[in-house]
Amino acid sequence: MASECEGKSSWPELVGKDGQAAAATVEKENPNVNAIVLLEGTRTTKDFRCDRVWVWVDKDGIVVRTPIIT
Repeated sequence: MASECEGKSSWPELVGKDGQAAAATVEKENPNVNAIVLLEGTRTTKDFRCDRVWVWVDKDGIVVRTPIIT
């Protein structure tokens, strides 16, 4: 589904990085999205939106999954 969205849609290089810094990178590299930092395991909506990227972090704020447009 992300292929229908404009701009970069996946950031595998951010796994292992600080979540807040990763969110800033996502928004810089694709200004069409809003990056939202969430603790791993947090419940989210299941709808797909081209303007949203979940940035999943562990208890230490480190990115644990590839941020993608969701």
